[in-house]
Amino acid sequence: MEVLGGEFGDLTPQELAAPVNTVAVSRVKGLVKQHIDSFNYFINVEIKKIMKANEKITSDADPMWYLKYLNIYVGMPDVEESFNVTRPVSPHECRLRDMTYSAPITVDIEYTRGSQRIIRNALPIGRMPIMLRSSNCVLTGKTPMEVSKLNECPLDPGGYFIVKGQEKVILIQEQLSKNRIIVEQDRKGAVGASVTSSTHEKKSRTNMIVKQGRFYLKHNTLSEDAPIAIIFKGMGVESDQEIVQMIGTEEHVMASFAPSLEECQKAQIFTQTQALRYLGNKVRRQRMWGGPKKTKMEEARELLASLILTHVPVKEFNFRAKCIYLAVMVRRVILAQGGNKVDDRDYYGNKRLELAGQLLSLLFEDLFKKFNSELKKIADQIIPKQRAAQFDVVKHMRQDQITNGMVNAISTGNWSLKRFKMDRQGVTQVLSRLSFISALGMMTRISSQFEKTRKVSGPRSLQPSQWGMLCPSDTPEGEVSELQTLVRFLCASVSVMCTGNILGVIRDNRKLISTFRLMRRAGFITEFVSISTNLTDRCVYISSDGGRLCRPYIIVKRGQPMVKNKHIEDLSQGYRTFEDFLHEGLVEYLDVNEENDCHIALYEHMISKDTTHLEIEPFTLLGVCAGLIPYPHHNQSPRNTYQCAMGKQAMGTIGYNQRNRIDTLMYLLAYPQRPMVTTKTIELIDFEKLPAGQNATVAVMSYSGYDIEDALILNKASLDRGFGRCLVYKNAKCTLRRYTNQTFDKVMGPMLDAVTRKPIWRHSILDADGICSPGEKVENKQVLVNKSMPTVTQTPLEGSTQPGQPQYRDVPISYKGSTDSYIEKVMISSNAEDAFLIKILLRQTRRPEIGDKFSSRHGQKGVCGLIVPQEDMPFCDTGICPDIIMNPHGYPSRMTVGKLIELLAGKAGVLDGRFHYGTAFGGSKVKDVCEDLIRYGYNYQGKDYVTSGITGEPLEAYIYFGPVYYQKLKHMVLDKMHARARGPRAVLTRQPTEGRSRDGGLRLGEMERDCLIGYGASMLLLERLMISSDAFEVDVCGQCGLLGYSGWCHYCKSSCHVSSLRIPYACKLLFQELQSMNIIPRLKLSRYND
Repeated sequence: MEVLGGEFGDLTPQELAAPVNTVAVSRVKGLVKQHIDSFNYFINVEIKKIMKANEKITSDADPMWYLKYLNIYVGMPDVEESFNVTRPVSPHECRLRDMTYSAPITVDIEYTRGSQRIIRNALPIGRMPIMLRSSNCVLTGKTPMEVSKLNECPLDPGGYFIVKGQEKVILIQEQLSKNRIIVEQDRKGAVGASVTSSTHEKKSRTNMIVKQGRFYLKHNTLSEDAPIAIIFKGMGVESDQEIVQMIGTEEHVMASFAPSLEECQKAQIFTQTQALRYLGNKVRRQRMWGGPKKTKMEEARELLASLILTHVPVKEFNFRAKCIYLAVMVRRVILAQGGNKVDDRDYYGNKRLELAGQLLSLLFEDLFKKFNSELKKIADQIIPKQRAAQFDVVKHMRQDQITNGMVNAISTGNWSLKRFKMDRQGVTQVLSRLSFISALGMMTRISSQFEKTRKVSGPRSLQPSQWGMLCPSDTPEGEVSELQTLVRFLCASVSVMCTGNILGVIRDNRKLISTFRLMRRAGFITEFVSISTNLTDRCVYISSDGGRLCRPYIIVKRGQPMVKNKHIEDLSQGYRTFEDFLHEGLVEYLDVNEENDCHIALYEHMISKDTTHLEIEPFTLLGVCAGLIPYPHHNQSPRNTYQCAMGKQAMGTIGYNQRNRIDTLMYLLAYPQRPMVTTKTIELIDFEKLPAGQNATVAVMSYSGYDIEDALILNKASLDRGFGRCLVYKNAKCTLRRYTNQTFDKVMGPMLDAVTRKPIWRHSILDADGICSPGEKVENKQVLVNKSMPTVTQTPLEGSTQPGQPQYRDVPISYKGSTDSYIEKVMISSNAEDAFLIKILLRQTRRPEIGDKFSSRHGQKGVCGLIVPQEDMPFCDTGICPDIIMNPHGYPSRMTVGKLIELLAGKAGVLDGRFHYGTAFGGSKVKDVCEDLIRYGYNYQGKDYVTSGITGEPLEAYIYFGPVYYQKLKHMVLDKMHARARGPRAVLTRQPTEGRSRDGGLRLGEMERDCLIGYGASMLLLERLMISSDAFEVDVCGQCGLLGYSGWCHYCKSSCHVSSLRIPYACKLLFQELQSMNIIPRLKLSRYND
């Protein structure tokens, strides 16, 4: 901490951390703030804009009739119990009862019925799924106590939806930014520019391409590419000189644009009308049903005004702004052909992130438009009929369309919008609840659009522009690169101004920028608007669109940071909040483009005279998962990446409400502990309250040879005392439905044995009502719910005689598992469709066994190789026995020095009774830790004098000995173990099934077959591939070579030449399938002894 000397001289490390902690407290929502803010903006602001854009419905059949939306609002989440009786609902109840946590969307409308005008208030038009902890959620603004009364964990971040009882997250989608010119090269090396324009009404993409030195505009409404000069003339710039002046008068620019002008001459186009006529012939005609017919000219003019470069406004066909924009596009392409570089798609300044609110607003807009067009169609059909005096539109407003549209999109993750031709898979994912960290890590993940297509290292390699925005460690290994954001301090702004338009020309750009920044610091402009220069293009960009990654920095003036000691004291005592710092101009947000113009110091002692900003805390560079690692700056980088992946698989606590949840699969640790060596990140995200792991005493030494290749040796006594013991919860559920012909599912009581009058073994755990009772032990193949279902469920046809009593057949829900389970609890309820719902929670307690996977927090994973009784374990001179013995060969090649330091700091912390910090780029110094050890009479190297438990003699070397935080991972040998001798076979090929769940065989594949051929082991091959798989006796006729049947050839009508062979059944199947397609395979037989 010496680095921050001077200014913070009199503060201890704890107080230094105070600003960061209070920042975190001031944003209690913390890491998922972006999702929640975005959803709140959509639900309170954006939804009203969508309504305003489509507020009036009229009908062609009756000019007097109309329907107008006055207001729209989203209510609080509720559930309809019986007809028209609603009550508020908590998220936990929705999880348990498999319902959707949603709120009604109501509108106020004004419409005509007959000749009178009617205003109706609070008409429901559908239901909107509600994000947890958003402004409309039940949990918002409640104290932790009230939250826990609702069976909800107060530490749960929220930010996800509950749809049909499943927790779904809308991942952040990454896209190239809209309304920006992006110059890029295609595969052939030709340079082109493209702009994706998007406004509230339309979205379109305009491309500019170069063919044989001429410039063309490419747009999907034009049947072929239009020369650029003709477009200019169509927009009313008729003189060639003016066009060239707009593009640029440098020599090489004029030279490269000349061919395009010549092309215009060749086509004999000189005036605006000629150009429009030329373009009108190229327009793809949209079939316009109804509406006035337009001439080709008008259509071309309409196209230039509204579809090409949509975001540049055109008022009364004044094309001036659009011409300048087009000219800038041409100029950028010409310069890119010369020395300038093309834009980088992976650069984060050219990227925008789409959050849940934006995606949902697109979806809702689509559904709302569909809803309105349906109403219009109904009106057009009904009004012309005679009794139309009383056409009441309210009777035709159906709720299910909007409701089902929203629910289906969120539950399947398929966002398909007809208007934008947008069709995306996998926008949502089920929130993974393996541990608290896996849930948090999922909430802050970014899903990139073009990751699977480009196998190159583009999205995977670290971008310099990601510094401080995305976590450098947290990308999964393997193909799909999903980047994890660091959203510790991160905010995505949703703002109103539309950028991307050309506003004007300025001579002194520095003055503009400094004035702009002063205004922003004074608070006249929102803190999220950014301004940046691009000297190659000679322009100043002011961007305020949503979805840019921003990050706060302390402002530095004249080599002094603006935030002084007194400010930090105010912050820690709660006089000021982080927001006050923003308004007073002490802290400001910068986005990626603006960071490029700033000079940012990491620490205070690094400030020079050029410095403009100071980093708040360097460790915020890392994301949630990487923040758990102690001393990550002492590890090799891939190790940190491995730990980010494994931290999500560690068992631990999920939340305070984990005992009330009934999940499909839940892993809990029996005795979790907080880590001895903690980090700032761990404190900020409350990981200490929901830990996943245990502090194990580790001896680094080789023992017995069962610890080769990262295997660990565990102490049996530690396991007996509960080290690494875990609970596995699974659930079984069934629904009891009613059918259309008045029959329904039943639950029958247990079947009694005829002799003893006791329930048979399969039904031995059932109560009298046919459902298993809590606390019973369930073995494999025992019945949990004895459900039976009617054989006929369809309504019988008219006229057919209905049987008196319906027949039932048994469809029991039975337990299937290799080990016995215990029934923890049984829940009986009903779901939204009024079907009965029975959920059963099954529990298993497992202690670690050989083959279970453990890992420390440094990517050092290993399986348990041997469990040794305590009397054989080595012990140190104070009589401590290690819980884990780890092989020293795991260190040198992995270079995880962080793990060595963690052991030292943990040992010192145990002796001192305090927690040490291992925060990135800081943390407790090794020097101080060693002094602590010496003070307590230990060796400063952390080594101990150890006696062997087998011989009782002291070991020849001192052993590195101390506590390390170990995580138990979810991969347990019990879930993976699989072997089989005989078992089920597939019906078609009569070969063994595949897969552990179906008790399948182990396949000897093609490569293994090649090895056996190389050995020449032909009989082994025959046995593996035929005898033990699908050998089959067939009769073959030697004369015609076809398959016979029980000693008789149907083709020759004789049994004279029929012989019996053994061939694989799959081979026989192939012959018969070929015969069915009129290809005759004939088997040629020869005598065995010829």
